Amino acid sequence: MTAAMNQLEQLRQYTTVVADTGDFRQLAKFAPQDATTNPTLIFKAVQQPEYAALLARAVAEKQGRSLDRIADEVLVRFGLEILQVIPGRVSTEVDARLSFDAAATIARARRLVELYERAGVGRDRVLIKMATTWEGIQAAKALQHEGIACNLTLVFTLCQAVACGEAGVTLVSPFVGRIHDWHRKAAGAAWDEAASAGANDPGVQLVAQIYNYYKHYGVPTKVMGASLRNIGQIAALAGCDLLTISPDLLAQLQSSTAPLARALDPAVAKATPLHAMTFNEAGFRYALNDDAMATEKLAEGIRAFAADAAALDRMIEGTA
Repeated sequence: MTAAMNQLEQLRQYTTVVADTGDFRQLAKFAPQDATTNPTLIFKAVQQPEYAALLARAVAEKQGRSLDRIADEVLVRFGLEILQVIPGRVSTEVDARLSFDAAATIARARRLVELYERAGVGRDRVLIKMATTWEGIQAAKALQHEGIACNLTLVFTLCQAVACGEAGVTLVSPFVGRIHDWHRKAAGAAWDEAASAGANDPGVQLVAQIYNYYKHYGVPTKVMGASLRNIGQIAALAGCDLLTISPDLLAQLQSSTAPLARALDPAVAKATPLHAMTFNEAGFRYALNDDAMATEKLAEGIRAFAADAAALDRMIEGTA
């Protein structure tokens, strides 16, 4: 008798599983296809004793280089370690403090790719992450034309995803948990957790909306649900192109054999009537501004990533 598949195995039938971690030592037991990191995860990782040597080596070998150059070296060192464990791609993030400077974002992205290539890793195994500001989208458009694949992160509303699709971006990452958090806080005492779970979760609903829009109109940009907080959100998004999942939730999926059915389906999306949209800069900025949740969470996310990038800088200076 064949053993029942665990939920992680079931999920892999419909969705590419991505590990959301800077701790590459945890990756092997979950066998994800890809891995994604951000400044917060890397900053947490370098504070662990087992990764202190990696940081120290990067700093020691690059004495005399600028602080931003050393920081990029540290990010790429982590990426290289992760790529030894996974078969697919790693996402490496451009400094969030450049989120409103397209030219500077392009320059840093090129440098990250160059560092990977010098280490023998082709650009086909790297995704460059940046915030989904108008400037970030324009930077990604230029980079995609150069063959540099981009992962646009901090997506909180459909206009961001539509503009990314128009720009030919490889991947977008809507933040499910952060959207859920905003709506729960906004509702206050009126919030009903049970009624807002699963397919009714506002974060899940945005991912499904983006997925359906892309599949309906044949947009090749992939959707990766991110900031997932619980198994219910994952189950409601089974079938999404990719899901980036923390080690804790990967372990929960691996330990359960409960059924996990496909929730998002391209055939259903193709048959669902949807209104087509297009955005120039003014239209994008207005649509984003018109969504209080998206405006607040995008700004908050950039501030948080920028703060962790600055904290990593301070740690590098302290190691030098």
